[in-house]
Amino acid sequence: MSEHRIAMVGTPCEIMAASKMQHYTDSPIDVKLGLFCMENFSYKYFGNLLKEYDLKMDDIEKFQIDKGFVFLLLKTKETVKIPLSVAKRIIRKNCNICVELTSETSDISIGSIGSEDGWSTVIIRSRKGMEIVEGAIEQKYIETKEFSEPQFNLLNKLAGNKINKNLEHIEKKEFLARPVLYQREKSDDSIADEISQSNFLDLKSNIIDVGACVLCGACEYACPDNLITIDDTKPIMKGECPQDCHACFAVCPRTFIPEDLRNDNSKPIGDYVKVLSVKSIKHSQGQDGSIVTTLLDYLLTNDIVTDALIVDKKDDLAWKPYAKVTRDIDEVVKSGGTKYSVCPVFKPLKDIKEEAD
Repeated sequence: MSEHRIAMVGTPCEIMAASKMQHYTDSPIDVKLGLFCMENFSYKYFGNLLKEYDLKMDDIEKFQIDKGFVFLLLKTKETVKIPLSVAKRIIRKNCNICVELTSETSDISIGSIGSEDGWSTVIIRSRKGMEIVEGAIEQKYIETKEFSEPQFNLLNKLAGNKINKNLEHIEKKEFLARPVLYQREKSDDSIADEISQSNFLDLKSNIIDVGACVLCGACEYACPDNLITIDDTKPIMKGECPQDCHACFAVCPRTFIPEDLRNDNSKPIGDYVKVLSVKSIKHSQGQDGSIVTTLLDYLLTNDIVTDALIVDKKDDLAWKPYAKVTRDIDEVVKSGGTKYSVCPVFKPLKDIKEEAD
């Protein structure tokens, strides 16, 4: 058992991977802070798109997606708008089969949809999530106000739109190619049987080769023999799977989902305890209400978790995301804000796993 109790921040697919890791392995992930996510972009192709506007990543101070545009706040203080209809051509292929907007298997989901400028929408999903929010209120880390019916209706509508649009895409994809495994409604016994017969080759043919890989790195973390590597491209295996190992297939967020984690597509935002509008009292640097940064501060300061798994930007490559584990509040604050592209978020956990072994 790991001595680490980690709070992670992730998109819906990354949170699902963390939930499957908790289900199938001895995971150090203890608290899951899930982000709202409509889609993510390819870092490489984003750079190519910027060239059409005579821009490069180094020119950008801040990204924001709102009202049908990608807003780029430049270091010169100018703002450039790119229509989402243009930016959609650089969306990562796997995003088109995602039916989650609000990270439904997290403890707390966080985003901007529905809330006023400077505030975040927070969906509390578990008892642990409720205790965290109540503690942060009591210690004056955050302030909250009720989420109104019109705000809720907007959130519900946009989440439902994503489900409907991508279910149509899934139907077309399944007509032309392999089934989208994570949307299969199978019993846990049937899933266990499938997993017992599957290894990396099955993961490769059913997920990686058909463009469904989310690049999260769960397979790399779960591999007990360190045979899988993942950087900015597809997972690669060096060696041969032991016959009795099925770990990579089990934890992938795009393979079969256990019944207690499965999305109910009739509930656009999933199951929840409470929805609030929330604003930070302690922090202002970050996205919207700076709630992710503030909750991580609260968790680390109160020793509720030992570490935070976050995504920061590389110093030597503008806006290039990379994952790290830290307990330093200043590093958490520095990492605030959305990166709009992905990286193998679980890669830093390999070192922790090796420590425990």
